[in-house]
Amino acid sequence: MRPERQQNWRSEAASRLWLSGLIAAMQHAERPEVRREPVSPETIADLRAQLALTASFRSSQISTLRH
Repeated sequence: MRPERQQNWRSEAASRLWLSGLIAAMQHAERPEVRREPVSPETIADLRAQLALTASFRSSQISTLRH
């Protein structure tokens, strides 16, 4: 396997793993008993930090792809 193909496979696997985690979290959050609970400010801060990290990671990966 060529190195760039191997790198793309790893990126795709990581993206699928990230997306699976996001879907699981959304399914958990949509449950009525979970939605009734207040969200702590610490949790919101953690989520914002995670989303910011993911966005910066994705933009750095996209810029290296060949079209």
